Amino acid sequence: MKIPRSAAATLLLWSTATATENPLTADKLEADIKTEELQNVLWNLNQIALTHGGNRAFGEPGFKASVDFVLERAQTRFHDQFDTFLQPFNHTYEKTRQIKVNGPAGEDVVVVSPQYNPATPLPGGVIAALVDTPVDDERGSGCFADQWEGVDATGKLALVKRGVCAVADKLKLAKAHGALGVIVYNQNPGNAIVVPTLGAENIGQLIPVGIIPLEVGQAWKTRVAAGESVKVTLLVDSIFETRETWNIIAETKQGDPDKVIMLGAHLDSVQEGAGINDDGSGSATLLELLTAVRRYNGFPHKIRFAWWGAEESGLVGSLYYTSKLSEAEADKIKYYFNYDMIGSPYPEYSIATNNNSGVGPQLLEEYLVAQGRQVEFGDFGSGSDFVGFVELGIPSTALHTGAGEPYDPCYHQACDNLNNIDWEALTVNAKAAARALARLATSLEGVGPRQKTSPSRRTRRGVAQSFRRWAAVAEEASHGHTCAHKGEKLVV
Repeated sequence: MKIPRSAAATLLLWSTATATENPLTADKLEADIKTEELQNVLWNLNQIALTHGGNRAFGEPGFKASVDFVLERAQTRFHDQFDTFLQPFNHTYEKTRQIKVNGPAGEDVVVVSPQYNPATPLPGGVIAALVDTPVDDERGSGCFADQWEGVDATGKLALVKRGVCAVADKLKLAKAHGALGVIVYNQNPGNAIVVPTLGAENIGQLIPVGIIPLEVGQAWKTRVAAGESVKVTLLVDSIFETRETWNIIAETKQGDPDKVIMLGAHLDSVQEGAGINDDGSGSATLLELLTAVRRYNGFPHKIRFAWWGAEESGLVGSLYYTSKLSEAEADKIKYYFNYDMIGSPYPEYSIATNNNSGVGPQLLEEYLVAQGRQVEFGDFGSGSDFVGFVELGIPSTALHTGAGEPYDPCYHQACDNLNNIDWEALTVNAKAAARALARLATSLEGVGPRQKTSPSRRTRRGVAQSFRRWAAVAEEASHGHTCAHKGEKLVV
């Protein structure tokens, strides 16, 4: 049907008026973020964990229920405003069904099992004498081959201090020197032991390990040094199998599909707890931003939200997503914001940046400083979901409030529940995220181009180089995930 010119002009005026009837602004989006709504989302995520085995981890029922919770809002209630889909992928699921360490007198010792911990012989485990290894707090104990010179670990359990390098690196060296297993004693005092991952890529290359308190390890070290034969039992009952999981991608129907502003947070927890700060805080912020954005129109750039799966297993979901992007699809993503642990109970406000972060860090900082917060800056590390985007040269930044002592003593533990959130910190960070999003959704001023340093994927050589690069990125991310969250103090 041909529309008369006068009617077409009227339709154009109506469309223009409708598109700007309720324009998106930073002030409006900030005002839409409310503490009580963030609390409601986190209450639901906590309930999901409580009713699904105590966690929301990859491969567990609690993660699937968390996915359904986000989909109910993004895909069901708000389907008119957003296009939402699941991106499935497979990964190796691991669960330690039992871990036990008994001391020389048969006493039970506090012990944690890292992810992807290989099993000992069952049902008795490994019973063997300890062999001590040198302590090197600067380079890392048991991290290098020269530190094992003169250590005869054949048929024994190696006693190694934790710290600096990945636990998996210590296990590989212990295995090479004949150890049946490793007893790693924590580098910090007390029984609050952060659970690392050994990385799915190391399956078949490691020996079993138990991580025990510093005080116990030091006491055993003293006894071994005195010439005593200290016999210890290590039992690990674990399983490995491939399971399917998902990323959730939801994007506005509005906006230029060639100019996308993207926000991400991981939806999974560790197996030890509900993951309310790590990273329910970021997931809740994204869900409230999505809820608010739907009220507005007239913004020229498409907004894309991503809830990543299997982050705690080594950034698996976000690396899967970014490694599958074509050059053209990567070019369309003009900016990426990552929100991981933004409600720590004793927060430090840290922003990650590099020479391609553009105006993003400044937008977050300006609001936080205006609210009386002191902001610290650090380089990108290798421990959160920005890694794939940084690797692709997409302008990015990340906000983080700290993990482990002193920022979040419940990091990767069962106590990461509703009592483990600083609600003021979460709210102010969510509002900062809102203002930054509104600014870039309406203007790309201060955002640089994507830095393209990767080889072309169109040639056979380019494809091979790309595959090797992403494999290396995934391995580094898995190792980076083992250390006091996502890096040192400021490096998220």
